[in-house]
Amino acid sequence: MSVVVWISPSTWPACVDAARCHAPPGAEIVLLHAVEPASHAAPAHPDRTGRAPYDPDARLDELAAASGEGLLRAAARRLGRPCTARVRVGRVEREVVAAAVGADLLVLARGGDRPHGPDRATRYVLDHAPCPVLPVRTGPGTPEHRPLVPHRGAHPIGWRAATPGAPG
Repeated sequence: MSVVVWISPSTWPACVDAARCHAPPGAEIVLLHAVEPASHAAPAHPDRTGRAPYDPDARLDELAAASGEGLLRAAARRLGRPCTARVRVGRVEREVVAAAVGADLLVLARGGDRPHGPDRATRYVLDHAPCPVLPVRTGPGTPEHRPLVPHRGAHPIGWRAATPGAPG
């Protein structure tokens, strides 16, 4: 069995936990982080000295890939079992769908990075996934999104007392 887990910056803990719970022992687990390229423009031409000019988009792509690799290392530690980590660069939704070809299960955050519903990339993946999808609930109310220390004067339900000094 092959399981692909879509790792994104704000929802990866819930997805990794779901994969740990639902992937059978011995399953091949692929942690996938997809990065949108900074620019789709053609590479810059060398200047008169023969050196290529500084390309800020290329530097942004390098930083995004490095950040993704760090995210994948943290996800692999949390998973606690053998896995393969991959960073793919391209249109995020298309890279996730392409990585899921041949997989038995794709694990992703149901709301994408937004708690109120799927973003464009998540909606595309849900509609075009070539395998079964396990959408994981994330957002407010899930353990990894609760604040460690509630703000001063916070009420358990989330509202504050209308008058200063009132219990709440």
